[in-house]
Amino acid sequence: MALPKVKEARELDDPALEKAIVDTKRKLFDLRFKQATRQLETGLHEFKHERHRLAQLMTVLRERQLAATQSEPEAMATQAVVTSAVEEE
Repeated sequence: MALPKVKEARELDDPALEKAIVDTKRKLFDLRFKQATRQLETGLHEFKHERHRLAQLMTVLRERQLAATQSEPEAMATQAVVTSAVEEE
């Protein structure tokens, strides 16, 4: 099983991204629980895959948050210029 690709995470919309993060955290919890109760004998590589996937998803979420905050000041600056031009007239 290959590691998941970040391209797949970037194709998700915001609600799907949030759901994928919650699902991945739940899978990690279940894996830890199975390991603690000795129900997980094989498949330890799944920890690596799930942690990798969670990191990808959270990175994409953070990229979107940063892009949104960077676009807000630009939009506010544009609105301020338009407002000041209207006031001058």
